[in-house]
Amino acid sequence: MKKLVAAVLAVAAVAALGCSAEAKEWKKIRIASEGAYPPYNAIDSSGKLVGFEIDLANDLCRRMKAQCEIVAQDWDGMIPALNAGKYDAIMADMSITDERKQAINFAGPYATDKTMFAALKGSPLLAYQPPAETIDLSKNDATAKKAVADLDKLLKGKVVGAQVSTIQQKMLQELIPDATAQTYDKADNMGLDLTSGRIDALLADRSAIDGLRKEESGKDITLFGPGFIGGVLGVGAGVGLRKSDADLKAMFDKAIADATRDGTVRKLSEQWFGYDLSIPSS
Repeated sequence: MKKLVAAVLAVAAVAALGCSAEAKEWKKIRIASEGAYPPYNAIDSSGKLVGFEIDLANDLCRRMKAQCEIVAQDWDGMIPALNAGKYDAIMADMSITDERKQAINFAGPYATDKTMFAALKGSPLLAYQPPAETIDLSKNDATAKKAVADLDKLLKGKVVGAQVSTIQQKMLQELIPDATAQTYDKADNMGLDLTSGRIDALLADRSAIDGLRKEESGKDITLFGPGFIGGVLGVGAGVGLRKSDADLKAMFDKAIADATRDGTVRKLSEQWFGYDLSIPSS
């Protein structure tokens, strides 16, 4: 598996180097979003892309004075499609990690959210009492080690869902190896398996779990354990870009900084999530 991941990243990196390095005016930008991860991004009943990232993308494009087209793209294969030139940027709650940075660049980050576990109401897993409300995995301190060890023991032999090729799948594989990981193409399919009893728990962004809980079928989905940040989970969601497009990265970085500074990111996240996902300016 590790060799396969390395090979995929290597191919993606080669594709990125093959893209044109010539400077562009970037009057038109094509942005990919998943359309299946509410409230970050979703497709409404009319077939239109909606969500926090869609509104933010439109705001960033206004700041960059660019005409943007936002298109839906399946999560799996999103990075290779970017490097192949299918679109120019990714805004799909893609966390900035060292592994992904081998293949692409990132602007931002523009938002950060906690990763959490959830199970169904009545599950014995809900009795777990974490050592802290939030665990920063980048610290790797005694509290973080205890939380990870406790959860690995708690979930031993349990089937835990995560979306494929995400930081949550990586966290399960690296930190909770005694659980059996079950991967899904979309978050809603994972939620359906939890509510039908085909899996024991799931691991996802807190906001994504909140989205599943708003559905009638997900009313019994319940959060448990601490919220995790940092470490294997990266530093927050950023705009994915080809390595050759340094000028476009600079444009997005400035637009994100301005939208953070004037409170736009905070306002949009509170509108869509009910709480602030913006990252304080350094």
